Amino acid sequence: MPRPDPVPSPRRSTLRRFWRTMRFMALLAIACAAVAVVLVARGDPTTHVHMLIATALGVGLTVLLGTALMTLVFVSNSSGHDSEAAHFEEEE
Repeated sequence: MPRPDPVPSPRRSTLRRFWRTMRFMALLAIACAAVAVVLVARGDPTTHVHMLIATALGVGLTVLLGTALMTLVFVSNSSGHDSEAAHFEEEE
């Protein structure tokens, strides 16, 4: 007799959603870093390579950090953990 497929756990689907969003945002961070490097390189023709690398890393990692934190806020809200904290404040 065939067995039915197991029901996916909410934890696994939440992690899958988080990583799907982060993969998309990593591509956006690379695009933002590339635009920033082009803008810095156009501004001064004597710009050193070290400045371009620092610009790319700074912009790229800042975009990734911001999107990771905001994605965690949205995932936490959709999982129901925030609603438990809101009810705790109402009881007091």
